[in-house]
Amino acid sequence: MTKAFAYLRVSGKGQVDGDGFPRQTAAIKAYAKDHDIRIVKTFREEGVTGSKETMDRPAWVEMMSTLHGNGVKTILIEKLDRLARDLMVQEACIGDLRKNGFTLVSVMEPDLMATDATRVLMRQLLGAVAQYEKTQIVIKLRAARTRMKAQEGRCEGRKPFGFFEGEQAVIDHMKALRATGMGFDKIAATLNNEGVPTRKAGKRWFGFTVNKILAAQK
Repeated sequence: MTKAFAYLRVSGKGQVDGDGFPRQTAAIKAYAKDHDIRIVKTFREEGVTGSKETMDRPAWVEMMSTLHGNGVKTILIEKLDRLARDLMVQEACIGDLRKNGFTLVSVMEPDLMATDATRVLMRQLLGAVAQYEKTQIVIKLRAARTRMKAQEGRCEGRKPFGFFEGEQAVIDHMKALRATGMGFDKIAATLNNEGVPTRKAGKRWFGFTVNKILAAQK
């Protein structure tokens, strides 16, 4: 029985708990079962873009180090775009693996890993399509953010203090203390002494935080 590693990747942090990892795992396990392969370890790349060089991918670096040390020679991936969406990165990965005597199997398109000219062309064409699709997604997301920012003034990121229930009352209290001539550090100390909670449970108030919140109200 052939031993292999499984390599999984999702691009965004928001996809970590989505369908990406279960879908990839199911496809790889099904292929392994049909081809008498035992998956000895799975490496998960969480929130890493497919255009990033492999040396900048923590799970990939760990996997390669392990490959060189334990005798496993095969890597299973769901599809080539899980390896990389960028064509140059994809081909560099494949070339490096072959140079070191490792076998990469794309379980949804296994014959694409052949070295004949036709298969190389098909692989590169699919890589180019994946890269194009990724570029289109980036363009659409950027346009959506621009529209949302124009309509609402902001489009993402941490909600400003005062957004959640109860926070405006804290801001009003800060303003009242500030109106008495109290400094930011003193306001923070007062809030801590009064047991006023920060947004993060268990954290303390600091003068620079009070300053930042009040500055945002102007």
